[in-house]
Amino acid sequence: MKFIFTFFLCLAIAFCVGGFYLNSPVYAQTTTAWGSRCVKTVEVNTGVFKKETYTDIVTIQGFECLFYNVLQVIVTLAGLAFLFMFISGGYKYLFSGSEPKAVAAASSAITSAFIGLIGVIASWLIIKLIQDFTGINVTIFKIPG
Repeated sequence: MKFIFTFFLCLAIAFCVGGFYLNSPVYAQTTTAWGSRCVKTVEVNTGVFKKETYTDIVTIQGFECLFYNVLQVIVTLAGLAFLFMFISGGYKYLFSGSEPKAVAAASSAITSAFIGLIGVIASWLIIKLIQDFTGINVTIFKIPG
């Protein structure tokens, strides 16, 4: 019963944090063109004196936008996983009382959360270190064209 309560409490906190702080505004009513590298405008000759213009045609550079968006989701999910594991481990530790197995499980959950967070931070630092040593900007995914 404690686990279910802890799970739903952490889920509610995650939705509150995600709902209020991590969302970007959506402007579905705007009709402006995209204007990034991911799409372009193409003119096609359909007759002798007739041209049609197609806007927002996806290009191969669309993978840049896709990669960027997927990476943002992964980093956000890693942060939420850390938050959930840390809060869950804290509640387990708080409600463990004097049971040695429960205390060990709680401290294991907290330790795993911090190891995961350190792994995410270390992977970013390794990429930055490679960038500093080689001089190649590996943190920006760019398709030539």
